Amino acid sequence: MLNTAVAEQSSASAPEASETAQPRSRSTPEVLRVSIVGGSGYVGGELLRLAAGHPHLEVAQLTSERLAGRFAHTVHPNHRPSPGVGAHGPLKFQSIDDLEACDVLFLCLPHGRGSSHMGRFAELADTVIDCSADFRLRCPDAHRRWYGRDVDGPWRERFVYGLPELERDRLVGARLISGVGCNATAVNLALWPLAQAGWIDRVVVEVKVGSSEGGAQASAATHHPERSGAVRSFAPVGHRHQAEIHQQLGLDDDQLFFSATAIEAVRGVLATHHVFLNREVEDKDLWRLFRRAYGREPFVRIVNEKRGLYRLPEPKILAGTNFCDIGWRLDDHGRRLVVISALDNLVKGAAGSAIQALNVTRGFAETTGLEFAGLHPC
Repeated sequence: MLNTAVAEQSSASAPEASETAQPRSRSTPEVLRVSIVGGSGYVGGELLRLAAGHPHLEVAQLTSERLAGRFAHTVHPNHRPSPGVGAHGPLKFQSIDDLEACDVLFLCLPHGRGSSHMGRFAELADTVIDCSADFRLRCPDAHRRWYGRDVDGPWRERFVYGLPELERDRLVGARLISGVGCNATAVNLALWPLAQAGWIDRVVVEVKVGSSEGGAQASAATHHPERSGAVRSFAPVGHRHQAEIHQQLGLDDDQLFFSATAIEAVRGVLATHHVFLNREVEDKDLWRLFRRAYGREPFVRIVNEKRGLYRLPEPKILAGTNFCDIGWRLDDHGRRLVVISALDNLVKGAAGSAIQALNVTRGFAETTGLEFAGLHPC
C-alpha cells in the first residue's frame, strides 16, 4: 500500500499534475527508463518481454507487494537472465513505495487499485500508461454502470484511449494513456470500418477466450480440473468490455449484443460477429472498405482467403504477436455478414497495444519492439 502522506499529497496535486497532454519539457532520451507497477501478473510479464526487445526502453523497476525481494524470473521464467542475452539483468520485485522517478510508468494493477494514487504516479513519470480499466471510459456514468464504482474524476478526461488504430492523432504527445480491453479490441477493430460506413443495423458478437484472460491469480473457475476441456459461457450477457465498444463505435444497446465463452486455450481471442446490415453489399465492397481502413496499418491484417487451413483468422498462430487478423464471409442474400477477428489477448489485447501507443506518443517507429511474427507450428 502507498503510505497515507503520499496518498494525501497525490490527491491534492491531481489537477495541477496533468494540466497539459503534452510531454514535459525535458528532451526525450535515447533510452527511456521504464517501471512496471504490478509486474508479477501476465500483462506485466509481457511488458517485460516486449521492453527487453525494444531499443529505446530499459526496465528500471518492477513492483509486487507480495513478491518484493524475489527475482522476476521466479515468476516469469522466460526472463531467466543469461550473459549477453536480453536488455535487462536479473531484476527483483520491489515495493510500490520504493518507486523512483522514471520516464515511463506502466500500471498493471487490478481495476480500481491504482487510480486513487494517480497524482503520485503522474509526478514520478513523464508518461503513465494504465493497463487497468480505470480510465478507459470517458463517461463517469458509463464506468459506474459497468464497473460499479467511481474513479477519481479530475483524471478521467485527461486520459487517451490507447488503441492507436482508432486514436492515433490523440495519442501523439499524450502523457496519460489508458489500456484497452482484449475482447473490446478484437471487436472494435473488426467492426470499425463497418461502423464508420454506417452499414450496421445490429450485430451479435460471440468471443471465445483463453484462460490467461482471467489473470495470474488462480480461482475456482481457472482451477485445472474445472477449466480443462471446458467450453463455458461465463458472460452470456453483461460483459464489461461492451462499454468500450459502445464508446469507440457509437453502437447502442439496441444494436450490439455480446457474449463471451471460455475455451481450453491459454492465449487468444476469437471473435465472431454476426452483422445484420442495413443494405445489400457485395464481397468487393467489403474488400474495398477494409483495405481503405487498414491497408496502411502495420498490425491489422486482412486474412480472408478462399482455401487453405488458415484461410480465416486463427488466434493460435498469433501467440506472442501484436497482430489482429480480420476476415469475413457474406451470406448469399448480402444482408448478413460474419466478420471474424483474432488476436493474442496479452499482446494486442493489452501489453502490445500499450507499447504501440507509447511508440506513437514518443515519436518512435510504431512497430519498434513489436516485430515478432509468431510461430508455426506451435
